[in-house]
Amino acid sequence: MDSLVVIIYLAAMVGFGVWGRFKAHNQEDFLVAGRRLGGLLYTGTMSAVVLGGASTIGGVGLGYTAGLSGMWLVFAIGLGIIALSLFFAPKIQKLEIYTVSQMLELRYGKGSRFVSGAIMTAYGLMISTTSTVAYATVFHALFDLNKVWSVLIGGGIVILYSMLGGMWSITLTDFVQFFIQTIGIFLIMLPIVLSKSGGISELFSSLPESHTSPVGIGWEAILGYILIYTLGLLIGQDIWQRVFTARSPGVARWGGFSAGVYCLLYAVAGALIGMAATKIVPGIEVQDDVFVAVVDASMSPVLAGIVLAAALAAMMSTASGSLMAASTVCRQDIVEPILARKDIVPERGDGVGAGAGAKDTATDGSDASASASGISGSKSGSGAKSTLVRSLVRETGDEIRDSRIYLIVLGVVTLVLAMIMPSVVEALTVAYNLLVAGLFIPILGGLVFKRGTIVGVMAGMILGAVTTVVVMIVAGIYANEAIYLGLIASLVGYLVGSFASKPTSPEVMAAWKERITR
Repeated sequence: MDSLVVIIYLAAMVGFGVWGRFKAHNQEDFLVAGRRLGGLLYTGTMSAVVLGGASTIGGVGLGYTAGLSGMWLVFAIGLGIIALSLFFAPKIQKLEIYTVSQMLELRYGKGSRFVSGAIMTAYGLMISTTSTVAYATVFHALFDLNKVWSVLIGGGIVILYSMLGGMWSITLTDFVQFFIQTIGIFLIMLPIVLSKSGGISELFSSLPESHTSPVGIGWEAILGYILIYTLGLLIGQDIWQRVFTARSPGVARWGGFSAGVYCLLYAVAGALIGMAATKIVPGIEVQDDVFVAVVDASMSPVLAGIVLAAALAAMMSTASGSLMAASTVCRQDIVEPILARKDIVPERGDGVGAGAGAKDTATDGSDASASASGISGSKSGSGAKSTLVRSLVRETGDEIRDSRIYLIVLGVVTLVLAMIMPSVVEALTVAYNLLVAGLFIPILGGLVFKRGTIVGVMAGMILGAVTTVVVMIVAGIYANEAIYLGLIASLVGYLVGSFASKPTSPEVMAAWKERITR
């Protein structure tokens, strides 16, 4: 019966993907849901994309091993969403761009887009791969499939509904997944396991103080979570792309704030479930096995099916959002600018370039603004180009088809990585470390520091990334020093490079100011 519930859920996801297909009429619909999500949809989808397998399966596992303080991983995610929404999201929403790298180019001028795009693409692929491995584990437990078939079937469903309608399909499925998560975790799983463990008062009195303290995990571990996840959430492409879907700065601020508060509650719920599981299923050695074990031990097949569907919802929503982010950045910031430089001559006469977004930056205010938005542009007019080559540039007359090609290709890459990667946790840690150490300072500086320049951006990205890699090699992948020293090196490089170089040109700054003040 639990398998039947999950099958119905998966079929519904494909159905919502088909529905989204009829709502995606152009590139803006496909990539950012037409920039017209209201508060309810925005809150639900933002919550769904950040609460994945690590937050659900991992959050319960941390509650099992560390007690109440196991909430801090997910709590740090919630703090990141709250900080982003209150302080930066309204400004970001006004930019009307598609990627974080385009923000860097709009603010600083040309030069950083390829490097930042490469980091963001790798980050998105790692997040999507981790989520794919997580839901493949659930498929294996439910249907007794081997890893390859679990990855192919689960991943195929995610790619299918994401490809059909892009961000509209992902938005609709994410909102349903948010609804299922809420019911499964808060209304079914949490009260049942607390009751089975004797109630919350009995639970707390029976556990050691280290398991009932909110800081029992230690301040160093808490700081590590905040540096990696809170800062990472502030600058991740998957999160920014959801901000771009908001229909107004107010929706981006308060809808995001609501999603952040939801994440904080989710963090506490996961930790409490894990604590209760120590009484229901004691002696589990692998913490990621706790979630499924406590479901099997405490629920009827129908309720177990709903809760497992909730877990799948968390994982699949993160996988689809990260896949969309990776494919958007790969196309917009890596491939198209290269082809634009090689094959497309911009039409300067009327201020509209035929190339991709990077081609026309910083000639005047309107060109810089239009190029970074990714909205302007005409067809290249090169009839000799093959369909494959034309699918790699924006102005082909069928932008939705082009975006689907990238999403499918990177989706296949994700499936391959999920099948062969020996340790997705290590890969995810590396991706987050590089993202935060390499890009946090340049992005934050672009939003709050007027004197920052492209030289400072490149110096900050390179020094931060290289320092982090060296420290991870010397001290180990999980060493917090990699983030500490990487951020310090990035800050030094950004400031020295910015003050040692000429200020950003007035034309670029004028285009930037026009975007963020309108």
